[in-house]
Amino acid sequence: MEPDLQGMLAFTVAADELHFGRAAAKLFLTQQALSKRIRRLEQALGVPLFKRTTRRVELTPDGQRFLPLAKQALAAYDKAIASVQTPEPLRIDVYAERFTPLKVLRETAQRIPGLRIEPSMRQSLANSLPAIQNGELDAAFGRVHDLGRPWPAELTHRPVLLVELHAFVLTGHQFAGRTTLPLADLREAGISMPDPAGSHEWRAYLEHLSRDFDIPVRFTEPAVGVRHYGEQMARENHAIAVGEEGTDLPHDMRIHRIPLVDPTPLHVWSIVWHRENRNPHLARLLKALPTPAPPAPNTWLPAPER
Repeated sequence: MEPDLQGMLAFTVAADELHFGRAAAKLFLTQQALSKRIRRLEQALGVPLFKRTTRRVELTPDGQRFLPLAKQALAAYDKAIASVQTPEPLRIDVYAERFTPLKVLRETAQRIPGLRIEPSMRQSLANSLPAIQNGELDAAFGRVHDLGRPWPAELTHRPVLLVELHAFVLTGHQFAGRTTLPLADLREAGISMPDPAGSHEWRAYLEHLSRDFDIPVRFTEPAVGVRHYGEQMARENHAIAVGEEGTDLPHDMRIHRIPLVDPTPLHVWSIVWHRENRNPHLARLLKALPTPAPPAPNTWLPAPER
């Protein structure tokens, strides 16, 4: 018989889902087209692979024996194709240059021989999702909650990092001499941040923090570059800015980074990718990226993350 890769792919996805409707959706096929591919494979093999009833789908004994070998055949085909192609770089959105995902991605990629990365910086996971859906991006880092749109069923995600938030003030600010800053001390001072514009998820994060601890949050004009951000901070001697512990900022701005405590706010960075992206380099990257430990005591996460 002639090799039937389309039929084997339809069979393996249907076998994993045990539901022809879900399997068809994952392969962007109609259920009728999926069933046709599986029937064609069964006819070529001369055995039924599924038991079909009105209530459920099950593998036959032949289907159970065929499944692991079909997966091996598909993996071998992908490996053979990859061996003669010049690998395209993985297109990964890291949100913005100054944040942790770029550093983690760079360190992880250095441990994977032959991996090439093409970063982009859309400054919002909400802005990156359509590009992952249409294949323009392989993956993106961001906060997966409060995106201002329904979560696309064809995308999946996992957490990669838990980072602490610190207060950022300039020399001369009322809190510049502090070694730690309890959240309760911000109820009168408040938080002042550049408007995050299209980053619905970051704005919502700050709004969760504001509601949970009765801290006023004020959004100023959007910052055009890091130095503009510093100029906005220089106009402020009362409220604070907040950001990741390891945020890269200019060293000549006399910025004081003060840990926030009682509790310490945490931000979850996740990586998002398309369920049907079978790029082996993406699989290598996902395997190599870290998985965060559970949050420590006396820390805070927004309600959706909790």
